[in-house]
Amino acid sequence: MDDIVPRELVFLADDEGNSVTVHVLGRDPRWSAGLRAEIVVRTPFVSGRVGLALYTSRLESWADALNRLNAGEDVAWMEMSSGPSIFIQLTGERDCPEVVVEDESGSMVTVRVPLVPPDDWIADHQQRLQRVMEHWVPLLSE
Repeated sequence: MDDIVPRELVFLADDEGNSVTVHVLGRDPRWSAGLRAEIVVRTPFVSGRVGLALYTSRLESWADALNRLNAGEDVAWMEMSSGPSIFIQLTGERDCPEVVVEDESGSMVTVRVPLVPPDDWIADHQQRLQRVMEHWVPLLSE
């Protein structure tokens, strides 16, 4: 099982058909220090995807965001950078967790996805991040 390439950095989903995922697509052929990735939003009402670049400091900032979520704080990941941003609010407008995906610099669209992830979702995402970093970061040049 160790030979499986980790592709799913983020997988937040619920039983209602709402999900937000971040898929690692591979090394960016135009930039040796980056990975091609995409954010995919799926709900019964709206679906979409937007590309993004991941690099070591973005993965490290996701680790920090997960630690803050574990401490009970809302987080913004990739805020104020080029490309899309992800905001996770532990108690959103509908009294459940919400993921907000904002593509201000591209399509100028914001999508708010309420969902109730499983109880162990933060630990699961810390493990996902570790697997992604162990596999992909050594392949990147600084």
